[in-house]
Amino acid sequence: MKCAWILLACLCPSLAFAQISSLPSQPHLLVKGEAHREVMPDRFGVLVTLQRVDPSPELARSQVQADAATVLAAFRGHHALSDSIDAATLTIQPKTEYIDGRAVFKGSEVTRRLAATFKTLADTRAFLAGLKTSASLQLSGITPSYSDEAGLRKTLKGEAARQSREAAEGLAKAYGAKLAGLYTISDVAPAFSYGIQAGTWPDARSSVPPAPPAPPAPASDIAARVDGESLEAGSITLSENVYAVFLIAQ
Repeated sequence: MKCAWILLACLCPSLAFAQISSLPSQPHLLVKGEAHREVMPDRFGVLVTLQRVDPSPELARSQVQADAATVLAAFRGHHALSDSIDAATLTIQPKTEYIDGRAVFKGSEVTRRLAATFKTLADTRAFLAGLKTSASLQLSGITPSYSDEAGLRKTLKGEAARQSREAAEGLAKAYGAKLAGLYTISDVAPAFSYGIQAGTWPDARSSVPPAPPAPPAPASDIAARVDGESLEAGSITLSENVYAVFLIAQ
């Protein structure tokens, strides 16, 4: 699915001087091309955090190492991608708690994080179903992704660029004008003084710019419960934008 936003402007030199981003002083077209796809995730990253507190640093360390061996065996037993398995270095630090306004030493806190990626939802579910979480072994997150994201983004960027060119040509023709050439092209929205800022492009159905959007959602738009039995993955939307400035022949 694709859409384009178009702005026609003629800036005088004084306004051009005030631009945050460099725009030409001669008549020009500023266009935005956008392309996006919805894909089903085919990779599922899992992060497990191990943590033990004990007055004996060695005992806490050995407990964490034993838990790590169990989790790593489960990763391999449920077909995690071998090159994705990552066992972070142990960290050890003092653990204190505040009781009645004073710090009480509880022991040495040993922490280690283990990560792996599964290539099927079934393998991920099987791993989670067998994972016994506790205060010392916690599931810290699941991150679905798409294995060919880089290739798809390259394709989307090409589509967005092509669309921006077609949009500029169509608008110029509608006004009986001709394009003189490309001035700039970028995948970062320009900031400029005549009213439109990055993130506030008008909706195609309205001439009134909408309010700035909320902070972007996580890259993966996934509804997932992590009990192993009911983990479900929805689609991921990947988007690419291209902003281009074309000069108008005079």
